Amino acid sequence: MPQAVLALGGAMVTASGCVWYLPAFADLRAGADRPLSHRRAAAACVTGWTTTGIVAVLLLLAEAWWIPCAAAVAGGLLSAGLRIHAAVLRRDETREAARQWRELGHGKPPVTDRSRYVVAVLIGTGLAAAAVTAAFRVAAGPEDPLDWFAAITVPVAVLGLFLALAVTHTCMARRRTWPDHARPPQ
Repeated sequence: MPQAVLALGGAMVTASGCVWYLPAFADLRAGADRPLSHRRAAAACVTGWTTTGIVAVLLLLAEAWWIPCAAAVAGGLLSAGLRIHAAVLRRDETREAARQWRELGHGKPPVTDRSRYVVAVLIGTGLAAAAVTAAFRVAAGPEDPLDWFAAITVPVAVLGLFLALAVTHTCMARRRTWPDHARPPQ
């Protein structure tokens, strides 16, 4: 594949990544208004997307492949290092907040809702299971229209099952996090 095609693809991906790096720029611009861990994570995001843009430009300018590859590796390592540092800072900030809550005598800090991670895992697992089911159905070589219908509907049903599980989990988690007197309207 010519380098110009890869450069065009890299430029398009970088341009479409603005939904990630523009909010990261806003976090960086906010300065001390944001926790240090958020600023480090934003710096990692901006570094990663800048690396993609630089690699796209280097693919156009450099004749040798090793130059854009070296830039991609260097930028990726820098971005990963910043992100790991942000995770360590976030853990330290969470511990400090928990310590401060204990000192106030309230026992535990407010409960954070982790149900979005469970929903993400359920949907991801559903997508993977549907893809594997579809691949096996098509690999089996459906011959008649009923086999093709099953090859289409079974993966959709598998995904629907996981989506139903995700919705159910969300509803149950929502009920658990709201106190009885402040329950949201159903």
